[in-house]
Amino acid sequence: MPVRFGRKYRKLIEPDTCKCCDPSLQALTNRMNADLSRRGFFVGAGAVFAAAGLSSISGPAKAQTSQTAQSPGILFENVRIFDGVSASLSAPSSVLVVGNTIKTIASADIPVPADIAITRIAGGGRTLMPGLIDAHTHIMFASVPQIAILTSDIGFINVAAVKEANDTLMRGFTSIRDMGGPSFGLKRGIDAGLATGPRIWPSGAFISQTGGHGDFRLPNELPAPPGDFSFSERTGAAAIADDPSVVRKRAREQLALGASQIKLMAGGGVSSSYDPLDVTQFTLEEMQAGVIAAENWGTYATVHAYTPKAVQQAINAGVRCIEHGNLLDDATVALMAEKGLWWCLQPFLDDQDATPFPEGSANRKKQIEMFSGTDNAYELAKKYKIKTGWGSDTLFDAKVASRQGAQLAKLTRWYKPAEVLKMATADNGELLALSGLRSPYEGKLGVVQEGALADLLLVDGDPLDNISLIEDPAQNFVIIVKDGRIHKNTIG
Repeated sequence: MPVRFGRKYRKLIEPDTCKCCDPSLQALTNRMNADLSRRGFFVGAGAVFAAAGLSSISGPAKAQTSQTAQSPGILFENVRIFDGVSASLSAPSSVLVVGNTIKTIASADIPVPADIAITRIAGGGRTLMPGLIDAHTHIMFASVPQIAILTSDIGFINVAAVKEANDTLMRGFTSIRDMGGPSFGLKRGIDAGLATGPRIWPSGAFISQTGGHGDFRLPNELPAPPGDFSFSERTGAAAIADDPSVVRKRAREQLALGASQIKLMAGGGVSSSYDPLDVTQFTLEEMQAGVIAAENWGTYATVHAYTPKAVQQAINAGVRCIEHGNLLDDATVALMAEKGLWWCLQPFLDDQDATPFPEGSANRKKQIEMFSGTDNAYELAKKYKIKTGWGSDTLFDAKVASRQGAQLAKLTRWYKPAEVLKMATADNGELLALSGLRSPYEGKLGVVQEGALADLLLVDGDPLDNISLIEDPAQNFVIIVKDGRIHKNTIG
């Protein structure tokens, strides 16, 4: 005879793990089939992902702006604020974070609504500041030797990058602009909560001409057979293109994969083997193809370049930002100012943070030549009041990567500490915003302001007075918050 079960025991005969005959799933399947026939595979698959609760990992994550009745919150009490803009700290203040947003900043006590699950932080007069932003990184390549990158299974590179992403966040860098490399998967994993790391603005593969700064094929791989793709191309690190139509296609591919901006190689580079620093790469028409592809997607193209000729061609092509530019002259920088370009400049010096290349090697000779222009480049940036960003551009060395904050502090060679920290917070936040609607995260970054996203550091000391504090984040960054979530707390 049939046995009747109440709802309490229904799961024993109708386990949740089997939905094959669920009418709602059958209806979903029918809808998907209809979608497949009408709009193509990915639209139909998107319906499945959404219905299965996988929408958060099926595409670029967007920071959540809405609050719920059970929103978590953080209340910082008795902190002095560096807001990312001002040249001095605030008076003792309180800052309330609700969800992932800075809700209230006040000099008096802030009442906390009863429906907020609050975590109270006794600041003790410490400095609350925005999370740091590195606007020129290669998160996939920063900590692994070059030979390993060129020869290892991509799975190993991914594992190393996951560790580097966690280390980057623990150094206080809550956002990065990745200027070339296969970081789409890492970004997706971080956004989905499967790994810990900073927000990533990915460029995807850097686009290079044959023999350009992004061509890492061995000499015995040239000439390349028609339709052949090198290891770096197959892994999404680089894309080789030698006419406008191919540049356009490669740029569109990166945009389709989720690039927030396009990176083009406009001139010679230090770490590449074929190109002296003085060479200009791509034709004007080729570069314009990449620029237009980016603009049509509502974002921009930026270029790797060191020399006046390479940068001037890039400006004529319509790029919005110059990476490096250490060998530029007055006339070129004046043109950048006239056009309103951004300049993401690095404090490259022949010191302990230099990428290690063998003495006497071609790469080392190019490196020394590039170093020789750094002081002049910063003086020109200041002279013409260029919108200047900062990035570390660390490659191939875990020890150098660990000195990310020290590389930032090195800017005091040219700037006051408040100017340095503004560059790595509010200014770099504006550079990230240049991606427009292609920005993968909604909200304002780089500032401590009401309504801004809650990416915050609590510093044990005053970095405006002693910027060397950022050189030792393990000791001095006592709380690290990204997107309203505490990732480090050493004061309880």
